[in-house]
Amino acid sequence: MSLQNLQLTPARLGKFKAETIKHAIPVEVLGITGAQKKVPPNNSDTYVARRWLPYGATTTNNNTINRWVVDANAHLAQEGVTPPADTLTPMDVTVVMQQYMVLYAFTDKTFDMYEDDIPSEMKKQVGERLGLVREIVRYNSLKASTNVFYGGTGTSRSTVNGTITLPLMRRVAKNLLANHAMQITEVLAPSQNFATNAVEAAFLVFTSVDGESDIRDLPKFTPVSEYGSRKVVHPNEVGSCERFRFVVSPELSSYADAGAAIGALGLVSTSGANIDVYPYIMVAEDAWSQVMLRGKESMDMIWLPPGQKDKNDPGGQRGYAGAKNYFACLLENQGWMAVVEAGVTNI
Repeated sequence: MSLQNLQLTPARLGKFKAETIKHAIPVEVLGITGAQKKVPPNNSDTYVARRWLPYGATTTNNNTINRWVVDANAHLAQEGVTPPADTLTPMDVTVVMQQYMVLYAFTDKTFDMYEDDIPSEMKKQVGERLGLVREIVRYNSLKASTNVFYGGTGTSRSTVNGTITLPLMRRVAKNLLANHAMQITEVLAPSQNFATNAVEAAFLVFTSVDGESDIRDLPKFTPVSEYGSRKVVHPNEVGSCERFRFVVSPELSSYADAGAAIGALGLVSTSGANIDVYPYIMVAEDAWSQVMLRGKESMDMIWLPPGQKDKNDPGGQRGYAGAKNYFACLLENQGWMAVVEAGVTNI
């Protein structure tokens, strides 16, 4: 047979099955600071924490609950005279745990015949997705703090007209220190064992990746590349400035179009009309905690392969992969945390 007469048989499929390409992985950053509180099973879905107020403190606002009011002259003792006895004042903080669940379904035909291992990929994304759900719960809880500062000359979210600045950060530091807030010296390790990692004392700041440019432009900013022997608190830490260390995440979104009119300010705006407002969450030691059901602190995994026949699925044709857990965030002391709401430069 001559080469001229050689004919290739047409390909049956004409396709090359390549390896599965990677997908985006959610980023969790907030959980490295919230202490873990585990509620015993079969008690309640409501968690109540109690603090005893310092002498002279009141429950009026975030500042008064943390500040002692003591007059030395009022404590002078007289010989043979018993002074009047005082009492302690409690303050309770309550949160209700919610159940969160992720569930994927697949058929017996997919399980038995499909060329890709779909159930395995489902199980992988179950953990990633539920982790993102918990991060969003943390974010929604923390950014709702009532100890709020505003960028520019703003006095409310709707009047925010500037970015984060060093004077603004110093105002926050002054407030936290006046409330006897302690800088964080340990963060939770990124694992389900909740071990802690020691870090250099600082207030931690969490915000969107959109704010990184403004953070790097702060006077006295030190990038992580110049830390030397100092350990980062998270792979997404970008640097520090005075008493603050900054961690950014793509999951920490803005309040779109919630600020002042964009005008010629050069800040990010979704619609082009009003400034997008970005929360900068600043936390001190013991400011908040994560509450979960003991024994379910990681995830209660769901794996039901096809083949289990019952009256709802007589042919055993359906399978499921998923997970669930009980979770809530408790802002234990809002005077030990703050939120700066600011715009970000449009670069």
